[in-house]
Amino acid sequence: MQSLIFTHKNARFSAVDSGKGVALIFLHGFLESKNMWLPLMAELPKKYRCLALDLPGHGESENLGYVHTMEEMAEVLRSLLRTQKLRKVVLIGHSMGGYVALAFAEKYPDLVKGLVLLNSSARADSEERKENRDKAIALVKRQHKRYIRQAIPLLFRPKNRSKLRDAVNAAKEEALQTSKQGIVAALEGMKQRPDREVLLHFGAFPCYLIAGKNDPVIPFEISKEQVNFSQLRHLYLENGHMSHLEDFEPMKQGLLQFLAEVS
Repeated sequence: MQSLIFTHKNARFSAVDSGKGVALIFLHGFLESKNMWLPLMAELPKKYRCLALDLPGHGESENLGYVHTMEEMAEVLRSLLRTQKLRKVVLIGHSMGGYVALAFAEKYPDLVKGLVLLNSSARADSEERKENRDKAIALVKRQHKRYIRQAIPLLFRPKNRSKLRDAVNAAKEEALQTSKQGIVAALEGMKQRPDREVLLHFGAFPCYLIAGKNDPVIPFEISKEQVNFSQLRHLYLENGHMSHLEDFEPMKQGLLQFLAEVS
C-alpha cells in the first residue's frame, strides 16, 4: 500500500494506491475517509489497481472552501487521475462518494469504464431532505462532535447498532477526525447537487447499484424505482447504509462479479 499526496487549487490531498491493472477508484461517504475501503482493497485480486481518495475536508485532505460541491470534489478526482496518468477507471462510491462519482461521470464520461453506487442514489435531495441538511448544518456549527456522535449510529440498521457496536464506535472515531468546516461544506454540497438519474439509464458505461433493504438514509423504495426504470444492474442486501460493514461478504462478491463483467 502506497501513500499518495497531490495538490489541487493549492490544497493538499491524500490517497492510497495498491496493485496493478484495471484501475478502481474508491470514493468514501460523508464523515468517512479512504480508510473505510482498506479491508475491501486487501481482499480484491491483484489484477486490480485500487486507489482510495480522501475527499475535501475528510481524512487527511484539506478543505477548499465553505461549500464543497459534488462537481468540485469531482475535479479533485480528476487531478488525482492526471497525477497518476490514468485514462479509464471504474468508480466505486459509497453514499456521498456515489454523488461525486456521478458528477465526475457526467463531465468526463470517456474516462469512466464502470460506475458502482454503494448505498447511494442518482436523485437530488427532496425538499424535506434539504431542510434536514440545513438543520444539521446549524447543529454542526454549534456542536459538531455532538452531531457526529448522534449521526453515525443512525447509519446502521437498528438491530445492528448494538450487534456491531465495535464497528459503530470505530466509524464514530473516524468521523470525529473530520473538521467542522469539512462537515458543513459537504452538507452544503450534497444539498445543492442536481438529479443525475439519466446517467444510470443512458450513460455510455455500465452501472451497478448496491442497496440496503433497511437503509435508513437511502429509502429502499427509491433504490428500487431507479433500478426498475431500465433494469439497472443491482444487488439488494439485507441491512442498512453501511453495507461495507453490515454486509461485507455479499457486497464484495457482488462487486467482484460486476468488475469481472466490465474489465
